Amino acid sequence: MQNLRTKGIVLVFMGAMFWGASSTVIQFLFQYKHLTAEWIFVIRNILAGSLFLLYAYLGKGHLLTLWHNKEDVKSLLFFCFAGLFPTQFCFIKAIEASNAATATVIQYLMPVIVLGYVLWRDKKLPDKVDNVAVVLAVLGTYFIVTKGNGNNLAISTAALLWGLASAFGMAIYTVSPIRIIRKYSSPVVVGWGMLVNGTLSNFLLWPWPFQGIMDGGTLAGIVVFILFGTLLAFYFYLESTRYIPSQEVSALSSVEPLTSVVLAVTLLHVKLGVIEIIGMLCIISTVILLARKK
Repeated sequence: MQNLRTKGIVLVFMGAMFWGASSTVIQFLFQYKHLTAEWIFVIRNILAGSLFLLYAYLGKGHLLTLWHNKEDVKSLLFFCFAGLFPTQFCFIKAIEASNAATATVIQYLMPVIVLGYVLWRDKKLPDKVDNVAVVLAVLGTYFIVTKGNGNNLAISTAALLWGLASAFGMAIYTVSPIRIIRKYSSPVVVGWGMLVNGTLSNFLLWPWPFQGIMDGGTLAGIVVFILFGTLLAFYFYLESTRYIPSQEVSALSSVEPLTSVVLAVTLLHVKLGVIEIIGMLCIISTVILLARKK
């Protein structure tokens, strides 16, 4: 039993680190290659979804079985549109409107949202740790979006709203697919979710004609965020929910904002003030506090 728990912890840490690195790559594609959020989202989902399903097929997974059960189809579509879409698209738009570090940290209000859901589901009142975590999360968000000056927003309204939408999406993404993942496997569920998202979004968002610079650096960036920041990150993250509770998964993934902040500052020269750093530390402290809860 302990070995399974350890496996779950390792999986969520690896997934979160790859995810954190992918946000920096996405900012690179915006900043230096001038790609659009819509194109990145559509290509990411169609390619990654197809590769997930190919992996499942080669592993003798039954790709079409899920579509024969109406309740499972409903669960998949809910995961797809309420969880996967805002987790990815709103997050990419938040990066576009701000930067990788800010978007990632705002998204990591997600553990507080998951906590609220778990308390409501189990009909429990928050304890002292829960209350401290919520206060830190609110305080951290306040510092990031205002730089301590309550009269002005330090980031755009669009960045804040996209970031909050991605946080709620990620909470649903963490909690909603557990049953069908245990029944069908992560590659099948995530593969279909991404392929449906990418295919429909190709027509609804219509990212054509291609805008930006297509060269070796662009192709390398696409490979990195699809292979490591999507395939491996999503697989490791969702696979971890088979071994440890979703609330713990969401909290342990605090390594993602740390990874994103470090890479954004060192590689893309993102400038962060003292107040913003304090705000980020508050939110990271929130997820660490929740992770330590048994």
